[in-house]
Amino acid sequence: MCVFNGLEDTRACLESLRATTEPFRLVVMDNGSTDGTPEFFERFPYPYPLTFARSPANDGVIAALNRAWRLADTEVLCFLHNDTELLDPAWLSRLLRALAEPGAGLAGFYGAKRLRADGRAVGRTIVHSLAPAPTVRAPWEDVAFVDSVCMCLPRDLVEAMGGFDEGYGFYHGHDRDISLAVLERGRRCLVVHAPFRHHGGGTRTRDFTRDPARQRADLAMRDAALVRFTQKWHHRLPCDVRSARQRVGDWFRTKLA
Repeated sequence: MCVFNGLEDTRACLESLRATTEPFRLVVMDNGSTDGTPEFFERFPYPYPLTFARSPANDGVIAALNRAWRLADTEVLCFLHNDTELLDPAWLSRLLRALAEPGAGLAGFYGAKRLRADGRAVGRTIVHSLAPAPTVRAPWEDVAFVDSVCMCLPRDLVEAMGGFDEGYGFYHGHDRDISLAVLERGRRCLVVHAPFRHHGGGTRTRDFTRDPARQRADLAMRDAALVRFTQKWHHRLPCDVRSARQRVGDWFRTKLA
């Protein structure tokens, strides 16, 4: 988990982790928070093991995630946004069961079955576990990419891929990139049915509506990440994990909806 301020969201996330049925260790990389987050973690009130590290400045989420996973000592790595609340105590068990599926390499809570040639997700193919109305069919569905709100992968696979590509810059693009890197290795990406809430992080454009300058900067970063993504993965784009029969069925369901 990477954090930068947002202590209220972080508290809610950590509180929701209390009920998790699967043992886990938490690694938190703080990117220079100034809202009391470091002091909160110094007196960490939760029962699960914690490794806490801190960078002096908010230099980027992708680089921070790479520093964080290298501090972990587990065989499976799960990257989780600090503005999520896990509503199913078995959320981690469900992710691990999905990873045990033949050929599985990446599991999460939100993704899309098809990416266009420009790297954007096709909206009607998005599946997710967002409460109160998850759309993914239980127990999981294959997708072309898994969103960074939650990404669970075997450690040896992350090591083989070299972690996240920091060439994308501050934040955007790393989830699509690592998803296609998983597919490139002949592995599967899955979205799991495990309901959760997402409060929306400070790197998201919709949260910058009161600051036009930050909004423009975020949109520019998004556009630059998409350009880099399409250049790097042009040989795999467009990408659709559905069979021809599934595509036809989805098309008819969309028309009849």
